[in-house]
Amino acid sequence: MATAALEPRPQEEPSPVPRGRVLVLEPGRAERNYWRDLWCYRELFAVLAWRDLAVRYKQTAIGVAWAVIRPVLTMMIFTVLFSRLAKLPTEGHAPYPVMVFAGMLPWTLFSTILGDAAASLVANASLIGKVYFPRLIVPSATILVALVDFSVTFFLLIAMMVWYRFLPDWHFMVLPLFVALAVLASIGPALFITALNVKYRDFRYIIPFILQFGLYISPVGFSSSVVPAKWRLLYNLNPVAGVIDGFRWCLLRGQTTLYLPGLLLSMIVTAGFLMLGVSYFRKTERTFADLL
Repeated sequence: MATAALEPRPQEEPSPVPRGRVLVLEPGRAERNYWRDLWCYRELFAVLAWRDLAVRYKQTAIGVAWAVIRPVLTMMIFTVLFSRLAKLPTEGHAPYPVMVFAGMLPWTLFSTILGDAAASLVANASLIGKVYFPRLIVPSATILVALVDFSVTFFLLIAMMVWYRFLPDWHFMVLPLFVALAVLASIGPALFITALNVKYRDFRYIIPFILQFGLYISPVGFSSSVVPAKWRLLYNLNPVAGVIDGFRWCLLRGQTTLYLPGLLLSMIVTAGFLMLGVSYFRKTERTFADLL
């Protein structure tokens, strides 16, 4: 008697629905329980973050070195451009490369979250079209990947400060607050641009230009003290400016003078962008599956 060949059964994809929970579909339920669902789907958040992290580092030729090469090259260019050629001053007695690198930390965190989040929904179109889950999880997962890049760059800065024998003092203890502020400053614009990118795919060409332009108008390669006093408050409408000053105040032994009105304005603008981004994302979220 001929024996039929046994074909391997295809493996089923893991469901985004949390184990132990029953997915109930009824009018208005998603709206009422949206923020609670974010917590219930935390395992999906962790899976997406881990997958993005693995793709970033495992499928590249030099892996983690990408997180080192980019800020180091930018620091070298800015040091030559603003210190050697433009003769701009540093912050107090801090070495100019250390000052630039301290400004690169928050900018890299901000730009990584913004750039990765903007393309996250389009990259996960197949997942979004299959089953319900809070779509806010997808762009939010990019935050963990950006924090890993930030950690690599941070340890590189510490090594540079040891080389220059310019270690931070007690101001360093306040740094986690400014890290949180940098993340919040990026989430609002990231959610807004992410939602726009789903509807208008041209934004994928605009985002790199926005980030490149923002790099040069933000006080990354120079001290914000060179901005004339009459324009200083207006300059802090850029929320990253206040964050960068805060980072330098924490890392450069307080030699950066915190411009408190500008810092407060940056925090207000951050809160405004955050509310706008979340509001617009939630408003357009129900159309994502159709557009993708």
